[in-house]
Amino acid sequence: MRRRQMMAGMAAGLAAPSVVGAQGAQILRFVPSVDLTVTDPIYGTSFTTRNHAAMVFDTLYGVDEQMRAHPQMAAGHVVENDGLTWRITLRDGLRFHDGEPVLARDCIASLQRWGRRDTFGSTLFATTNEVVAESDKVIVWRLKRPFRMLPDALGKMLTNVPVIMPERLAQTDPYKPAPEIIGSGPYRFLAAEHNLGHRAAYAKFDRYVPRPDGPPSAFAGPKLAHFDRVEWMTMPDPSTAAAALAKGEIDWWLSPTSDHIPSLRRNAALKVDVIDPYGSVGMIRFNFLHAPFSDPAVRRAALAATRQSDVMSAMIGTDSSFWRLPAGFFTPGSPMASDAGMEALRDPPDLERARQMLKASSYNGEKLVLLVEATAQVIANQGAVMADAFAKIGFNVDYQSLDTAAADQRIRNKGPTAQGGWSAYSNTTTGLAASNPAAHGFIRGHGEQAIWGWPTLPRLEELRNAWFDAPDEAAQKEICRQIQLHAFETVPYVPTGVYVSPTAYRANLVDMRRGIAQFYGVRRA
Repeated sequence: MRRRQMMAGMAAGLAAPSVVGAQGAQILRFVPSVDLTVTDPIYGTSFTTRNHAAMVFDTLYGVDEQMRAHPQMAAGHVVENDGLTWRITLRDGLRFHDGEPVLARDCIASLQRWGRRDTFGSTLFATTNEVVAESDKVIVWRLKRPFRMLPDALGKMLTNVPVIMPERLAQTDPYKPAPEIIGSGPYRFLAAEHNLGHRAAYAKFDRYVPRPDGPPSAFAGPKLAHFDRVEWMTMPDPSTAAAALAKGEIDWWLSPTSDHIPSLRRNAALKVDVIDPYGSVGMIRFNFLHAPFSDPAVRRAALAATRQSDVMSAMIGTDSSFWRLPAGFFTPGSPMASDAGMEALRDPPDLERARQMLKASSYNGEKLVLLVEATAQVIANQGAVMADAFAKIGFNVDYQSLDTAAADQRIRNKGPTAQGGWSAYSNTTTGLAASNPAAHGFIRGHGEQAIWGWPTLPRLEELRNAWFDAPDEAAQKEICRQIQLHAFETVPYVPTGVYVSPTAYRANLVDMRRGIAQFYGVRRA
């Protein structure tokens, strides 16, 4: 253990020079949608943190584009004792970036930390009697009852990714960031070069052993790093990013704004593509702990004021081919989506009815503090449209635009607005996460353990638990109808629509994986 700690301390200091000074090094320059402010993917829940995690860390299982789980760090597993015992064996050659081998105890500590923060993870651990290291390479999972989705849980590709880190780091309080970022993935994080608001950098991990089999698809199959170095460049001004991409100063702009897409498409040296077919779900998340949104009647009035097409136009542009409307509490087109309760979403909304609903509620003119992350343009645009809609029906709106770091800190504050708290927050999640109850944390109702907003909605919890135990897909669909009906009644958040976002990159980049932004597989032709 002492050697592990010494090696970890040396890693940051040795990481940067090897690639920076190399002759002919292959470098990929990338502009994320927002700055990387949180580097621990258990502590942080932003999409940017998740994309960073996919480079630096690996998972026991990986899901493909069809959401089927395959062994990744695991060589495979054996299920015994009528589904109550899973014996997972690690594959050969796994090493952390500090040079130490990945052991079963590292995996167990990492997953226990993840299970305290993640909605899918907490469900898995609630059905678990114990997880033990039978040897350095064998993990034994003993369950209270069969849980056939165990590989799906350990391979989820959403925020709060179940990444594996050294045991000493996995012992960090999950509500605090890990002191170092040491993974076993295809790229090393160069902590010494991380400059908030400007740049993050990664170097190829030469000792990474890719999985030898399986088709490369989403998080599954071999992860081949073709670049020696990847640099994330923060460019808050869209025009600057567009010009840099056109000149070849950057290779990939993750989220070009809608007004730049036509000119990018006209440039033969560039490619504009949709790599995430699941899209993103827009939402206004409510704080259930304090007025005004502690009252469900107030939340229903806010829902009644919403016009999804206005929000989508502001977020992604007037080209409705990028929208998926109307959108309820499950991603349109996914197996669990339905029309249950959708009459609550009117286009255009009846604003007079919404005003009367608000007057009939407990609302008494309290300040509605609406937080918006200014540096994420689509989220800021959503917040602006919804702030206007809320004001039109009588809310006293205090629109507060914050930078990424301040917004991330603010939403963790459970206090009232007078003590730095908040009432509502402009946010998005992935369409993939919202496609079923397993990973859709925003329709959970487990109080202060829930994602910020902290709703206590016991009926939603009951229905979600029943979904896991349902005998077939038909039964699951019926449960999801009931979930959506109850969500329209209790309004854990306002769904504002689903959109797919084009990304733009140099045309000489090939073999880009579908799903989220990933930096293995892609290469320069």
